[in-house]
Amino acid sequence: MRENMKTKSVLLAVLVSASVMAFANEPGNFKVGVVNQKESGVFKLFYEGEAKGTVKLNIRDNTGAVVYHETIKNIANFMRPLNFSGMTYGDYTIEVVDNSGKKTQAVNYSPKTPSLGNVRVTKTEEPGKYLFSLANAGYDEVNIKIYDETSALVHSQTVTVNGNLGLVYNLQKFSGEPTFTVTDKTGTVKVIK
Repeated sequence: MRENMKTKSVLLAVLVSASVMAFANEPGNFKVGVVNQKESGVFKLFYEGEAKGTVKLNIRDNTGAVVYHETIKNIANFMRPLNFSGMTYGDYTIEVVDNSGKKTQAVNYSPKTPSLGNVRVTKTEEPGKYLFSLANAGYDEVNIKIYDETSALVHSQTVTVNGNLGLVYNLQKFSGEPTFTVTDKTGTVKVIK
């Protein structure tokens, strides 16, 4: 009976060792992460390998075609920015291959959605004049409408903005406080009274 228990213990130890070895030698025991940066079209690729070696990086489009390839030699880990600017918008696959296997990560490269940013209307010292300002809007086309106190449209204008915008409006002909509405091409509306 002792011999039988000893045999079971040895067999159990062999099974545990075999499963640990299988896990340790399992292909793809490296880590890969992709983070989308605030800048449109820039992704950060993080790679952490088991040991120094050769790492192949492929970026594939939605048809599976390789649109970018790079081989990095004698490295255990790295962080690499991937700039998609100038590429066609759509879905891509980032593929990382090292001596222990292959891992993939899907990303979507889409246009940066412009923001209306900080919109302000300030009454100037001159009667009936208003300073309209739009800060940090990026590149966008906006529509500015001005309504009088009876909600009648008194002015409508479409302006292309590349960064900041400042305009002075002379509304002396109109009584009461105006209402400004600003709409970007995505349909986002801001109302300033």
